[in-house]
Amino acid sequence: MSPPVLTITLHPAIDQTITLDALRPGTVHRARAVRHNAGGKGVNVASCLADWGVPVVAGGLLGTDNAASFDALFRAKAITDGFVRLAGETRTNIKIADLESADTTDINLPGPTVDTAALERVRRTLHDRMAPGALALLAGSLPNGLPADSYATLAADLASLGARTVLDTSGAPLTAALGAAGGIPLHCVKPNRHELEEWAGAPLPSLDDLLAAARDLHRRGVKVVVVSLGGEGALFVSGDRAIRGRLPAINPLSTVGAGDAMVAGLIAAFAAGSPLEEVARLSIAFAVGKLGQFGPNLPDKATVRALAAQVELTDL
Repeated sequence: MSPPVLTITLHPAIDQTITLDALRPGTVHRARAVRHNAGGKGVNVASCLADWGVPVVAGGLLGTDNAASFDALFRAKAITDGFVRLAGETRTNIKIADLESADTTDINLPGPTVDTAALERVRRTLHDRMAPGALALLAGSLPNGLPADSYATLAADLASLGARTVLDTSGAPLTAALGAAGGIPLHCVKPNRHELEEWAGAPLPSLDDLLAAARDLHRRGVKVVVVSLGGEGALFVSGDRAIRGRLPAINPLSTVGAGDAMVAGLIAAFAAGSPLEEVARLSIAFAVGKLGQFGPNLPDKATVRALAAQVELTDL
């Protein structure tokens, strides 16, 4: 049996999703529904991987005072809890889902301030959890108190343990990991268009511009570069191959976590040893399948496989 996937989330959150008929700023609204889900990028990925049947350990930093929703998720999906517990509360993120426009407005509340001693505790867990060749995910933003190179530090640790590391972050943490002295081997990064533009320091208006930036990342040592483009699909670059994958849009119940579902699809395909075409198909199918679900959940496997078969692939 393959070793379990390890996801590391240093800044998890409880996602409070409020569904409205239509968001009208400055007016009073009556919510259709309110849902609370244990969240954070790595937690969402772990949840989707568990739905697919991939053994997974979810780790990182978690507050003890409001951990019940995380505990319930881990029990329900047989996810191994590898979190370092800290005093205090995990932050809450408010997501306002507008049914009329299908847009989601995010209001991310401030989280706890942590110190580098907490990061050292996470680093120690890596040695207990990782096996050579196993897949590990570093995902999300960093909490207040941790330096921008925290993911670079963890990625270097994972490389020394022989892990295949997937990185899904943005801004200064992404720049630090990609620019670390000596270079850190990364198996995959998955920026969206805005995050790639932020890293490149310039607008990337055309497909050719996006492709050039993705190939630049590949030349810097990232084995697989995936650029998610929302309703326009995604770009997949590895070796001398570049593929664009797309799937016709559907009416989503919630767009929250679709990018995280795509990362879960990438990891599931990597774990299966799939070629780039199948990596593209499965990751897009995970993302589109998630659009029909509330919370960090996938539809049944047959539905996901049917979506994967419909993904349109174009060689670039």
